[in-house]
Amino acid sequence: MASLKELKDRIKSVKSTQKITKAKQMVAAAKLRKAQAAAESARPYAERLAGVMGSLASKVSGDSAPLLLRGTGASQRHLLVVVNTDKGLCGGLNSNVVKEAKKQAERLIGQGKDVSFYLIGKKGRAPIKRDYADRIDHHYDTSEMRNPDFAEAEKIAEELVGKFEDGEFDVAHLIYPIFKSALAQDPTTVQILPVPAPEQAVTSDAAVEYEPDEEEILADLLPRYIRTQLFGALLEREASEQGASMTAMDNATRNAGELIDKLTIQYNRSRQAAITTELIEIIAGAEAL
Repeated sequence: MASLKELKDRIKSVKSTQKITKAKQMVAAAKLRKAQAAAESARPYAERLAGVMGSLASKVSGDSAPLLLRGTGASQRHLLVVVNTDKGLCGGLNSNVVKEAKKQAERLIGQGKDVSFYLIGKKGRAPIKRDYADRIDHHYDTSEMRNPDFAEAEKIAEELVGKFEDGEFDVAHLIYPIFKSALAQDPTTVQILPVPAPEQAVTSDAAVEYEPDEEEILADLLPRYIRTQLFGALLEREASEQGASMTAMDNATRNAGELIDKLTIQYNRSRQAAITTELIEIIAGAEAL
């Protein structure tokens, strides 16, 4: 059985940890409001852009379509762009994203496809490297990015488009968490290259003439769409990280409180037992005299 001093030190240590987790919970809650608003504000823009692009894509076909839309004509080499956080203490968020990435990799490998990884964020590197060390194509570091930055999304998009145009892969899939609430952040997989034709396009009864033509507009619009998709993924990651961190720290704070209560009960019982033992010894000594 632990001594009274050991129990007292343990209670003090858990209380110190509880203060830290409570502070982290409050910080995450404050950051969550801003991150959630940014992620939700970006969604309508991305949906509208996809609709406009779909309207234009429906007017071009075959070899006249830009490369980013028509693809290389092959689907053997697949690149998985995995978006993880750079910091921990956010529950099972990163492990769920990694699990989704591994599931997609296993599915594609089972179909006989060549799979490689493009990793964004630090926390996904080690678990993916354990199983697919020879398939990791590139790491992109976002650890110095305080808030999701469109300039970072542009850099990633330019690199991915360059690799695609150089023929390094045929299809790219983006894997990232979608923020739903502080309790739910679901990983999802979407194809970003070649850009899939949206299911719903912007429709209008008006006759529209494009200047320049549809192919030139699409050639400019498609890279912008890819940048928007990546920027949206970074915003969703930020909101998901803060939501998961707030929930994890709240759970840790409550668990610390429960542990403190148990240790306090154990400390009081041990202290009472020590006092009782001392009283018995005193009484026994008095009777012996």
